[in-house]
Amino acid sequence: MKKLSLAEKNNLIRAAVMGANDGILSVSGIVIGVAGATSSTFAIFIAGFAGALAGTVSMAMGEYVSVHSQNDAQTKAVSEQEYALKHNYDEEYNYVSKKYTDQGISIVLAQKATTEMMNNDALATTVRERHGFSINHEVSAIGAAVTSMIAFPLGSLLPMMAITLFPTDIRIIATVISVLVALSITGYLAATLSQANRTTATIRNVISGIFTMIVTYTIGSLIGR
Repeated sequence: MKKLSLAEKNNLIRAAVMGANDGILSVSGIVIGVAGATSSTFAIFIAGFAGALAGTVSMAMGEYVSVHSQNDAQTKAVSEQEYALKHNYDEEYNYVSKKYTDQGISIVLAQKATTEMMNNDALATTVRERHGFSINHEVSAIGAAVTSMIAFPLGSLLPMMAITLFPTDIRIIATVISVLVALSITGYLAATLSQANRTTATIRNVISGIFTMIVTYTIGSLIGR
């Protein structure tokens, strides 16, 4: 079995975290909105199920298209660099060397490093320095789609179970609390993965959840009157 690279692992983790987060957020908005319009547990469950099903397919296809587009862009960049090296090798050499000198490396050392790397693999060197990625390290679009397809419905289970299993008089508040706890976790994990500020990302994720549930419940209440 082929061992996954760090980029591939991060891609799958990202798809899992974001899929679960969207499942929690989207379906909680649906079930709470419907709960604002009707007290029918069956109607709430069916609405949540339909939303989870549609969201699962949509999220998976979105991941597939998005990652494929990224891979296509990288393939195009590699092709352009192959052409540039064939027709303007000196220009590419000077670009890499100048980039190193701009970082404070001496001209002699920058030229020596550039020469060694370009002689070893000119294409990989120029792609990395011009475009910021390594060739032959494309991530799997299918892997991201499948991961998201699994994570989204798993995330959607929490609000669906909370809204249907808790007693009628407390099910909305119970759902809100459980959703906010879950969004705190996914927000923290997403920030950790992207190396962003964990506190800011978590608060932002929770606020978006609160806003979504308030809006959908308010609209549902108005419609249900």
